[in-house]
This record gives sequence, structure tokens and C-alpha cells, in this order.
Amino acid sequence: MARDLQEQIKKLIVDRRLPPGAPLPTEPELMGMLGVSRNSVREALKALQAMGIVEIRHGFGTYVGPMSMAPMVEGLTFRTVAGHYRGEDSLLQLLELREAVETGLVARLAGRVPDADLAELGSLVRQMEKEAAAPDGTVAAATDRAFHATLYQCLGNPLLVEVMEAFWEAFHRVRTDLVDVPQDPDVTCRQHREILDAVRSGEVIRAERAIRDHFDNIRLRLTATPRQDR
Repeated sequence: MARDLQEQIKKLIVDRRLPPGAPLPTEPELMGMLGVSRNSVREALKALQAMGIVEIRHGFGTYVGPMSMAPMVEGLTFRTVAGHYRGEDSLLQLLELREAVETGLVARLAGRVPDADLAELGSLVRQMEKEAAAPDGTVAAATDRAFHATLYQCLGNPLLVEVMEAFWEAFHRVRTDLVDVPQDPDVTCRQHREILDAVRSGEVIRAERAIRDHFDNIRLRLTATPRQDR
């Protein structure tokens, strides 16, 4: 019954072509439309809110939610943490998922990235090199993240960008919480420079190899780090 109500509300959003932020019918209206009690409507809306499909603004009403990847990030994060404490290589599994997606995408990008994006990527690599040369010698996670986001933005697929961000967010949140992964900032800079050069030159095989080398380096660092038990 609860799942059926959720599906009916989702169908209402689709049928009415409601965008994020659009108001939904009031609780009494939904009760009349769906033929159910107030409690049933509220429970269905709470479940949909947890998925980011609706947003309940107390005192104002219910609206179509942002439909973000936040629930996916939370699910990936929890699954990886739980697997880690069961002795599984869950962080490596998540890394391999990211690698598979990025390796497949970079072949489509070689030689096709707009000049403006190439310039932005070059600026980010220079920022990495500047960070690597600083006293602490650490490439900021935000710079690394911006590089990968910029690399794929020209594909013009907002859903793809969100999925990539979800993988990145889950991986780095779990990595930060569970393990202290050593970093060689010079290697990090060199590998991102190679990815950029390969994409700019349009060499597909070289670009794929550069992505794989980058992930091989992360994988090596992860496997060289002892497990931490809490």
C-alpha cells in the first residue's frame, strides 16, 4: 500500500511535468485524489522526501524535490564503510567503479574538448603544481575534483555529471574516514598533466592509458595502506 502510494505521487509529478520546486497538491487534495488517509499520505511523502523526490516545507506545503544524487552518495558511502568493517575490499571496489566509468568516457573526449575547457583544465593542473610546491606538498582534493568534473562537462549530460560527482563524493568521504592514503604530489600532477595532454592531442589510446595509470596509482596507494580498525 505504501509503495503504491509513492508510485502514484511519482506518476502525478511525471504526468503533470512538474519541475523541481513546483508545488504539489495539498494533503487534503492528495487524500481525495488517492482515496487514502492523511497518515498514509504523510508516510508516502516522508519516504519520497528521503529519496529527494519531494521536499516538505513545514508551514508552506510540499514541493517537487531537487532529485539529487544525495541518497545515492549516502548509500554508496554506507555500503563501502560497512563492507570495510566486514573485511572486504569495498573501497577498492568503489575505486574500480569510478575507473570503469572514466576510462569509458575519456575515449569520447580525446580531441573533442572545447578550447575553453582545455584552458580551464590547464589552469587546474597549474594549481595542482602550485599546491604540490607549497610547504605541506599536498594537492587539494577540491582541485582534483574540479579537474575531473571539468574534463567531462563538455559531454553536455547533466545526469552523467551528477553520477560522476556521486562516485567522487562517496569515494573521498569514505577514504578520508577510513584510511590515511599517502600522496606523492609530483606523481599526482604529472598524471593529470598527461591526461590533459592526451585529451588535447586526440590520442584515444594514450588518454585511456593515462586514466588507467592514474587509477593504478590510487589503487597502489590504497593497497599499501594498512587497514585501520576502530
